[in-house]
Amino acid sequence: MLELTLYLLILIANGSPIIARHIFGNRFAYPLDGGRLLGDGQALFGHSKTIRGIATSLLFTSIAALLLGLSWHIGLMVSAAAMSGDLLSSFIKRRLKRPVSSRFIGLDQIPESLIPVLACKTQLALSMHSILLIVIMFIVGELLLSRIMYRLKIRRNPY
Repeated sequence: MLELTLYLLILIANGSPIIARHIFGNRFAYPLDGGRLLGDGQALFGHSKTIRGIATSLLFTSIAALLLGLSWHIGLMVSAAAMSGDLLSSFIKRRLKRPVSSRFIGLDQIPESLIPVLACKTQLALSMHSILLIVIMFIVGELLLSRIMYRLKIRRNPY
């Protein structure tokens, strides 16, 4: 089922930076925004958005796409779009003066899943039903998996 495959790729794209942080700690964790502050006194994205996280996501999602029977190009596109959605969420949360890694249900899940699905819509001939199904699966799955990863001490917060 194509929806399940794309859902798994989106999970890998968004989860691999978390796994990399768990494995490497602060090693190689260079903030994507270089720690720069904008005119509002807030970081562009925040220290938790790292070059290592983006690179890990791009690499592992591309490999996973091949293993799941899709082209590595699809994996790369899913990852780039998911990371763009994640950065957009962080950018908005910083403008709202929300702390780094704070919870914002909806904003934390929708851009990270909807943008990659829309990026692949034409190439994978996805219907609106499939798009909606994948986004809903990601919202529910991310909320459940976050708690599991927290209990396993992989995530710092249960969300």
